[in-house]
Amino acid sequence: MAGRDWYDDNDYHDAVQRAERAARFGWAVIAGTTGVLGWALTALAVTCVVVVLACIYAVVAVNY
Repeated sequence: MAGRDWYDDNDYHDAVQRAERAARFGWAVIAGTTGVLGWALTALAVTCVVVVLACIYAVVAVNY
């Protein structure tokens, strides 16, 4: 403690800043993953609808 004040808590503030930075990064990763999964689910749903419509079209076209 030589040369440092008794109430010096710079180490504490540095640790808090690192923890806040890590938390922000973690939430950004979570949000990014959720967004990508949402887009993938939407693309899958659209593809399924297109396939169903194509099958219905093929069945109707064969019957006429």
